[in-house]
Amino acid sequence: MKIRKYVSSDCKRLSELFYDTVHTINVKDYTKKQLEVWTMIDLNKWNQSFQEHISLVAVKDKIIVGFGDIDKTGYIDKLFVHKNYQRMGIATAICDKLEQMVTAKKITVQSSITAKVFFEKRGFYVVKKQQVEKQGIYFINYAMEKSGH
Repeated sequence: MKIRKYVSSDCKRLSELFYDTVHTINVKDYTKKQLEVWTMIDLNKWNQSFQEHISLVAVKDKIIVGFGDIDKTGYIDKLFVHKNYQRMGIATAICDKLEQMVTAKKITVQSSITAKVFFEKRGFYVVKKQQVEKQGIYFINYAMEKSGH
């Protein structure tokens, strides 16, 4: 597996990976309506966000198998692994690189219910459980953090 920097031409494929993963992996923790609203994205805004952040893409056998991004404050904005490549160390590898690329005093994330255990294993702790709203639909997620550099 190779981890490389994001390029704009990745955006559409990353959005498809995100959609497929959320609708397959996160289905155990969220309703169909929550998943539908969660995966409604604006590709231009996503691309802009990836360009403004440190953004990495994991590639294996010419297939994008994961991606993640972090801003300069240490906030992990997105971290997703292809539904067929779960539990292979891809998210860990992406996170390791992202965390090394910032000098923030703490690393933060808004974790889904599904990803909470992953982040806890990385040393994150829950700051607060919260309900977030998108288009009138409410989701439970967790504000989490850990010490940075």
